Amino acid sequence: MRTAYPLQRAEQRVPMELAVQIEGNEGLPGVETTFTENVSARGARVTTIRRWRINDRLHLATLPGEFRATARVAYCQPRRGNGFAIGLEFLEPTGRWVIQPPAVQEDHQRG
Repeated sequence: MRTAYPLQRAEQRVPMELAVQIEGNEGLPGVETTFTENVSARGARVTTIRRWRINDRLHLATLPGEFRATARVAYCQPRRGNGFAIGLEFLEPTGRWVIQPPAVQEDHQRG
């Protein structure tokens, strides 16, 4: 019998609905305006109408806001009804994200 072990994440996810734009899907090109479901310092779970492949690269930008990132699709799961939920890992972030990585938080506290 197999034993299932829960996946341990390095960072806590925070439920947060944040407006974002994503683009870069090869099958359905164009910009999609959508929302996050939850966020962490290094990624987000985002709802989408497009199907994405694992390891696809996309561009994400917050609305409004100064944050932009190239991100990697870690997973793409069908949602009830229609659409998908994708897990994103930020590869090249610029600007201020809603949650900063611990090293950045420590630097701000010292300054």
